[in-house]
Amino acid sequence: MFIGEYQHSVDPKKRLALPSKFRKELGTRVVVTRGLDKCLFVYPIKTWKDLAEKLGTLPMGEASTRSFVRLMLAGAVDSDVDNQGRILLPDYLKEYAGLDRSVTVAGLFNRLEIWDEQSWKTYRNKAEENSAEVAEQLGKLGIY
Repeated sequence: MFIGEYQHSVDPKKRLALPSKFRKELGTRVVVTRGLDKCLFVYPIKTWKDLAEKLGTLPMGEASTRSFVRLMLAGAVDSDVDNQGRILLPDYLKEYAGLDRSVTVAGLFNRLEIWDEQSWKTYRNKAEENSAEVAEQLGKLGIY
């Protein structure tokens, strides 16, 4: 399980060291893809295969479904994790997420998210302001 926020840097060779706490569970290969809210999602291979199978069964007759599947699958790249726990971030993914040097890696249960550091702070602050509303909605669902 992935949880927590970690500050890291993308080096000049476009490599990002993943938090050491997550490396064993991630394994030696991961899939990086466009995420929601202008971040990147990082999945262990098995989790990605399960998700890709579900995406492949969605009804392709709906434009919004096609768009989402394209966003996730066509934007994906499998990446080896090197001996120092680094992955290579392709230019198109860095551009999509607005990544420069300073990033936040956030653990979200079954995946990691990679955010531009300032974008993450802005997003997190807004989420914190709305936390009472979200808790109320989760309470209605019996989750919280």
